Amino acid sequence: MRFDLPTPDAETQPFWDACREGRFLLRHCGACGRHHHYPRPFCPFCWSEDVTWTEASGRATLYTYSVVRQNDLPPFPERVPYVAAIVELAEGPRVMTNLEGVEPEAIEIGMDLEVDFRPISDDVTIPVFRPAGTAAGAAR
Repeated sequence: MRFDLPTPDAETQPFWDACREGRFLLRHCGACGRHHHYPRPFCPFCWSEDVTWTEASGRATLYTYSVVRQNDLPPFPERVPYVAAIVELAEGPRVMTNLEGVEPEAIEIGMDLEVDFRPISDDVTIPVFRPAGTAAGAAR
């Protein structure tokens, strides 16, 4: 097992399966109507267990970010510089991710983003975000 890969479990496997298919899933609460992420079997807002998977729009705005220029922990030395970001999804939840396809000087808080997907192994595809209109799946 590689330490730098997500480790899907019974609760998160549908999320990772959808990422491999180019879809970003969120949990939606039938009781209070709110979306949440990361996946869990109950709503973190009202504690209801009436949660189901729903496909997110893939739209987001940049909430905050950091350009990482040095990271000595494997496998990151060969990935620097990279942009670690928190994005606010159109559905409400904030998600930690990487921002790709934009030079650090051009990044602006509040910029419109959309999800894209990057395979990192035969089994794992991760969601990343790019400026709106530039993702590989933008024509979807």
